[in-house]
Amino acid sequence: MDSSNLIARNRAANARNHALRYRSKSTTGPCTMQETAVQHDRCRTLVSEAQLLASTRRREIMHRLATDGYVEAKTMADELGVDTSTIRRDLDALERAGQVQRTHGGARATPGATAKLPYAMKEAERRTEKTAIAETAAGRVRNGDTVILDSGSTTYEVARALRHHADLTVITNDLRIAKFIAETPGVRLLVTGGELIGSVFTLVGERAIAFLSGYTADWAFLGADAVDIDAGITNMNTLEVPLKRAMITAAENAVAVADSSKFGRRALAKVAGLDEITGVITDCEVTTAIREQFGDILTVSQEPTP
Repeated sequence: MDSSNLIARNRAANARNHALRYRSKSTTGPCTMQETAVQHDRCRTLVSEAQLLASTRRREIMHRLATDGYVEAKTMADELGVDTSTIRRDLDALERAGQVQRTHGGARATPGATAKLPYAMKEAERRTEKTAIAETAAGRVRNGDTVILDSGSTTYEVARALRHHADLTVITNDLRIAKFIAETPGVRLLVTGGELIGSVFTLVGERAIAFLSGYTADWAFLGADAVDIDAGITNMNTLEVPLKRAMITAAENAVAVADSSKFGRRALAKVAGLDEITGVITDCEVTTAIREQFGDILTVSQEPTP
């Protein structure tokens, strides 16, 4: 999502919040049960939108930290169209997650941190788009195939979309995916081992790479922090890059799964050029310009099946 769209959504959400507060303050008589139910539904919707916007803002903050090493609260607030206090709360949340160190007026990246949003913050972000991408990815897999699933919230949705396939073997370095597959009947599960990046439930390191070197797979579905026509697939966390490359090497077909907000960006570390992978799957919100740029290597998913 570009910054102009994010600003517009932030302002729309702020206006809806203000309208709801004004309505509740100006209501003097008792509410009927129907009116109360409607207000509760509106509140739930506003909470859901607020969570989504917070996750998107925090991703923007992490992208800025990955490129600049420091963010100033006032500057981010101006760029994203929100109050400075909102950005401060975002920085406080990221600090509690161990992703940033707060400074006077802003924050810098925590030494040794993953530079990625914790899983809990990513899980609800662009859920519909990720489900659509996952269904498209799963449609390429045949019964009996061996599939490597990279860590991430989009690849987790791919795991969910594969649950109706038969006789699959799934290899993963993501503990959440491993747990889901372990509870799915009829699927053989192999977990890479390695060192855990706790906030994103990801296993990395030489043991994980060595593990993959002993296997071949029909498919590898890779997460991506950023996708660019020239830079290819890039990642904010350098620790994950060697393992992602090992997945590409082990698979006959390596496909990046990335929602449309990841396009036109470059992250810190290069994973692979577009000529090194089979393709990229994204959602239908991707722009016409991106579709034309990427051509046949890009597959655009449709709306997910209800």
